[in-house]
Amino acid sequence: MEGNQQKILAITKSLIGTPYKYAAAPEDIPKYLDCSSFTQYVYKQIGIEIPRSTLLQAAHSGKEFELTTELQPGDLLFFRGSKGHYDDMLFPERTIYIGHVTIYSGSNKAIHASHPNGVIEENIDNIIKTRGPIVMVRRIL
Repeated sequence: MEGNQQKILAITKSLIGTPYKYAAAPEDIPKYLDCSSFTQYVYKQIGIEIPRSTLLQAAHSGKEFELTTELQPGDLLFFRGSKGHYDDMLFPERTIYIGHVTIYSGSNKAIHASHPNGVIEENIDNIIKTRGPIVMVRRIL
């Protein structure tokens, strides 16, 4: 594992237990986090700026990989979500619904800010059961 991957995992794990707050405002962070403020905050700690919203992170962060690609720690995993959000201006070539983002931590697990538990590490299969399928993978590191 590369140095930045180790740093990302250390930062994400240090935030486990941070309370969840939907649409956490800049003044709330890092005391409270939602899924996209969590990923944005983590990457900012190693000097990488990514957009604030889940949709913008999906559209403009790193390189998109096929879902069959072997995941690496630090990858952003975007899930369909129970409600899902869609923006045809960001993804004009396809229909894509995105409602949640996590950071892959290895061993089929991801760390994410989730209601009502706050920041947790969880098996990806459990996230899929509650959020929906993975619809996109982005690699920043």
